[in-house]
Amino acid sequence: MVKLLVISILSSVTLFASDVIMLYKDGGMKAIEKEIAKGMGDISYWSDTFVNKDLRFGYFENMTSLLTCNKDKGSLELYSRDFQKHFSLKKRYSAFTGKNSGDKSTKGDLKTPIGVYTLIEKKKNVDPFYGPMAFVTSYPNLYDRIRGKSGDGIWVHGVPINGTRDPFTHGCIAINNNDLVNLEQSIDYSKTVLIIDSSIKPHTDPISYSSIMANLYKWKYAWTYNDSDTYLSFYNISFKRFDGMNYDQFKAYKERIFSKNETKNIIFDNVNIIPYPGDKKNLYLITFDEIYTTDTHRYQGSKSLLVSLLNDKISILTEE
Repeated sequence: MVKLLVISILSSVTLFASDVIMLYKDGGMKAIEKEIAKGMGDISYWSDTFVNKDLRFGYFENMTSLLTCNKDKGSLELYSRDFQKHFSLKKRYSAFTGKNSGDKSTKGDLKTPIGVYTLIEKKKNVDPFYGPMAFVTSYPNLYDRIRGKSGDGIWVHGVPINGTRDPFTHGCIAINNNDLVNLEQSIDYSKTVLIIDSSIKPHTDPISYSSIMANLYKWKYAWTYNDSDTYLSFYNISFKRFDGMNYDQFKAYKERIFSKNETKNIIFDNVNIIPYPGDKKNLYLITFDEIYTTDTHRYQGSKSLLVSLLNDKISILTEE
C-alpha cells in the first residue's frame, strides 16, 4: 500500500526513476519524503480520489453512521455506511425540534442549533420525561463558541414514558422511544456525525473536495518545513482560535515556534470534510487525527478546522 502511494504521488509531480535516484543520492529518504509531502499538495493527485465517491453529506474516512435532522420537515434520518463506503438510508424518524425556528444563539431561546455535531455521551439514567435514554451532542461546537453562542444540554432523546408532551422541544431533538431504542442499536455513537439544518442543501462538487484536500496538505507541508509565511497565508485575518487567540496573537505565537527551526514529523489520519449547514456558502468543517512530534514536544489527538473555500484556496477561520 505504501509503495503504491509513493508511486502515485511521485507520478503526480512528474518525477522519473532517474529523478528519484538523484533525490536519494543527494538527500536520502528524507529528500524523497519531502518530495512526496510536496506532491500531496498537488490537486492533480487528489482529482481521482473523489470520483464516484458518496459525497452527498461530505467526505468521511472514519465515520460509520450519519444522522441528518431536517428541522423544516421534522425528521431525523439515519444513514449507515456499507462496504463500498456508500451511505444508505436505514431509517427515517419523525422528530420534534425547538419551538422557535432559526439557529440557536442563546440559552433559553427555544431553538435547535444548526451545525455539525458529534455524539459525545450516551446517558442511560435520565429523567423519564426524556424517555429511556439520551445522546448528548457536542453543542456548542468550535464554530458555535467563537461566535459567542451560549447554552448547552442539546440532546437526542425520547418522549415521556408516562403522559404526553408538547409537539416541540426547548432545543433538543426528540423522537419516539421505540425509535430511540432502534437508533441506539443501529449505531456506534462514537463514529456518528449529526448534521442539523433547516432544509437540504445542494451537494458539493468533487472538485471542491480535491481543492480542500490539496490545500490541507500544502498547509501541512509549510508547517512541517517551517515555512511560516506560506503557513500563515492559509489563515483568515479574522481568525479566532478556540481559546480566543486572534490572528495577530496567533501569528506572533507561531512565528516564535517556527523560529526554533525544529525538525517536525506530522501525520494526518481519518480526515473528514463536511460542508457546513446554514446560510453561509463555501464553508467547511475539516476534522482529522494528528500526531505531531518534535525533539521537545509531542501531541496526539483530534484536530478541527473551519475553513472557507474561495478560488481554490482555503482560508482558516478557526481551529482547535
